[in-house]
Amino acid sequence: MDEILLNIESKEIRYAYLKNGKLEDLIIERKKCRQLTGNIYRGKATNILHNIQSAFIDINEGENGFIHISDILENRRKFEEMFDMDFDLDVTEENPKDNPKNIEQILKIDQPVLVQVVKEPIGTKGARLTSNISIAGRYLVLLPNTPHRGVSKKIEDKNLRDRLKKIIRSFEMPKDMGLICRTASSYATTDMLIEEATELLKSWEMIVEKFHSTNDVMCLYEESNLIKRSVLTALDKKYERILIDDYPTFQHCRNLYLKYGEEHPLKIEFYRDKNPMFERFNVEKEIDRALKRKIWLGCGGYLFFDKTEAMYTIDVNSGRSHQNEFSSNLEETLVRINLEAAEEIARQFKIRNIGGLIICDFIDMRSTKNQRRVLEHLKDCMRDDSAKCTILGMSEFGLVEMTRQRNRESLWQTMYFACPYCSGNGMIKTHETLSIDLERDLKKLFQTHKEETIQITLHPEFLKFLSQNGDLEYWENLAKKIKSSIEIESKDTLHINEYQIKLSDGQKIES
Repeated sequence: MDEILLNIESKEIRYAYLKNGKLEDLIIERKKCRQLTGNIYRGKATNILHNIQSAFIDINEGENGFIHISDILENRRKFEEMFDMDFDLDVTEENPKDNPKNIEQILKIDQPVLVQVVKEPIGTKGARLTSNISIAGRYLVLLPNTPHRGVSKKIEDKNLRDRLKKIIRSFEMPKDMGLICRTASSYATTDMLIEEATELLKSWEMIVEKFHSTNDVMCLYEESNLIKRSVLTALDKKYERILIDDYPTFQHCRNLYLKYGEEHPLKIEFYRDKNPMFERFNVEKEIDRALKRKIWLGCGGYLFFDKTEAMYTIDVNSGRSHQNEFSSNLEETLVRINLEAAEEIARQFKIRNIGGLIICDFIDMRSTKNQRRVLEHLKDCMRDDSAKCTILGMSEFGLVEMTRQRNRESLWQTMYFACPYCSGNGMIKTHETLSIDLERDLKKLFQTHKEETIQITLHPEFLKFLSQNGDLEYWENLAKKIKSSIEIESKDTLHINEYQIKLSDGQKIES
């Protein structure tokens, strides 16, 4: 059974896709960091970078957005990749040699620009922008500045493709405007397509009117929110049910469904149980699991997920899975672990929303045939991923290099921030290391501050270690040799790696 759970809170909406009761995808959207992809803005150029032919655009969404000259000039290939389609209908294209080659010929500082977000801001990086605007509907996509008309290549039926081509050829559109038939258009009648095309044109006219009627930087058009996308996703992919724990949202979803109800018999239900919905369906446990570095597999193996500045690395380990296996079955056992790991890796990508460059280190296998089995299984598991993925071959060491589209912040970035104590690296000094550091500081002070009392403030846990280890007694003996003394006190508000030294003249020294 395929179903969507929508958990609605005052500050957060959580979307969970379950396949046969198992969490397969997760989206968390918070009011303070709503999704911007698809939104159209009246922006203002604030900085032009000549060396990389790019510009920063103020769109009034925190960090300035970023646009490259290739996102300003018409780029047919990007449209084809974005909407997973080929432009089957011929149009007269401009000669690319006539396009400006310098961004200064197109943009000036403080110039107002009409831009659309194509990639979410992540961390300190602003949104990626384009001036090749597209307005997406349920069945069609309007291209206001591009004359191309085409049909999604996911529609494989030739007769259906020909029908859709004839329909959009017959539309009377303004010059230099294009249309794309999306996959869902295969279920739409001619009247439904005409109605939606008219709505999209009205939306574009409203955007242009707003752009010219104001001098402010502002959002002119917002893409559909997570609630509407959930209903449309359930219809597109033929899910059986949407379960919602908020009654107004439940009513809103039912109203949205009325327009498309003939396409698919989707159940939209209100969750009435007292037990929280995400707890009942074990989604909370899966979220907690996805925030951990180590993931256990059913076969006894486990995965490690680690992030560096440049990439994610995933390490597959055999664990306790083959302790009782005969040596003759060892290769097949390792293959079985790798196959299960491939399934879990593909699932964790969607739940954790891991993106960018990724290296998967599978357990070494001797047989090239087995390496191909694991690689093909990983590709099969990734086919349902909505994010674009590119998977290269497996090296002789069992390493698979791949990329996954980064379309929003990861689960970790949404729910956590870097630890101010360890600067996000997950490590702090051992008590022994800190004891050696403190000893060095004391020896420096003993040479220059003889016959003085030195006060040391420590964390209680560190003080306990020093008492049990004999370090305090050693330092007291050193102080006595120079006719000095040491006074120790604890303070639980100190960082465990922090200590404070105070001299008799009031001078303070901190770690």
